[in-house]
Amino acid sequence: MAESMKDKVAIVGMGCVKFGENWEQDASDMQIDATFDAFEDAGVELNDIQAAWKGSVNEGLGEPMAYNLKFDHIPITRVENACVTGADAFRLACFGIASGTYDLVMALGCEKLRDSGVGGTRWVAGGGGGPSSRLTSPSGGAVTLFARMANRYMEHYGLTYEEFKPILAKIAVKNHYNGSLNPKAYVQSPIEEEEVINARMASWPLGLLDCCVQSDGAVAAILTRADMAKNFRDDYVLVKGMGLAVGAGQGNLQPDSELVQLEETIRAAQQAYDEAGIKEPAKEIDLAEVHDSFTITELVTMEDLGFCPRGEAKEYIKEGRFNLDGDLAVNPDGGLLSFGHPMGATGLRMIYEVYKQMQGKAGQRQRKNPSLGLSHNFGLMPGNGIAIVTILGQRD
Repeated sequence: MAESMKDKVAIVGMGCVKFGENWEQDASDMQIDATFDAFEDAGVELNDIQAAWKGSVNEGLGEPMAYNLKFDHIPITRVENACVTGADAFRLACFGIASGTYDLVMALGCEKLRDSGVGGTRWVAGGGGGPSSRLTSPSGGAVTLFARMANRYMEHYGLTYEEFKPILAKIAVKNHYNGSLNPKAYVQSPIEEEEVINARMASWPLGLLDCCVQSDGAVAAILTRADMAKNFRDDYVLVKGMGLAVGAGQGNLQPDSELVQLEETIRAAQQAYDEAGIKEPAKEIDLAEVHDSFTITELVTMEDLGFCPRGEAKEYIKEGRFNLDGDLAVNPDGGLLSFGHPMGATGLRMIYEVYKQMQGKAGQRQRKNPSLGLSHNFGLMPGNGIAIVTILGQRD
């Protein structure tokens, strides 16, 4: 049987820039700021890092990172895996530690989208691209694809638009409220349900406030062996489990596909749960950062991660069970709806929030005595996607 990742890798430092329209910074500036923020947090220096993994969709190669940070001939690998890019860079860095190859490594996620030079709602494969508004993340067609999922969900569970739209609105309101408490969020303004319901339609039934924005951002993480972590700090955070699932498009090929769940999320979560020894995720996990590129994505993900029974997410949302003070806080940092979605940085930004929550350093968003936190990303489209789940926790 394959060995588990559980408790072999520790996070000893992280750094995160403020997400948003960072016109005054280019990608290299953000990389430097996030990296040296992480170095300061971990109490390490540039020459201590033995290898690095860089997640970026639009900025190719590892060489710019080596130049920007002045690394001296260490192995640097550039990772690109759609919307899970940042979290996948973290996953590969974990393998570098767990394998015994390295003692101290870095994962970096960075994306510069706001001044990419490509406007409208197009997506240019391999470079540039992305939206210039709330219409999409990461591609112009994404909003229509996830709107299709919202329509299928309504049809499958016999809901009218008038019944369903206020549920989606509650997700947007929750995440915007959480983001208003976070100084690193792009959007820091609370909103009301009526604003979401009455917002201009993007693709029925999703309006502009159901969709995440485009933004710039960068996040870095310093990882070491668990048995070395105490040499860096007392409040280190352990990796408990990880899962990655890549679909083969079967959801789009099967005529009976309901499109009311994301199979890749289900598979990735089960991998992570098995590795972490989690049997009842709704009871064992204290907080979760999930991929809310659209409100419907978060709603479906609640069911896919086992946080509530199938078809009952709407009731849990109505009851506030995923609020900051609920049974299980979902997107306590504000999520993509507050941060936007610079693809290379998003996954690591989620891990950053879980890291801070485990340390008790999340400020006004802090959960009381959390023991386990989850990070989830989903990429591409319903029926043909990629999902990654990472579970972090305190020492046993």
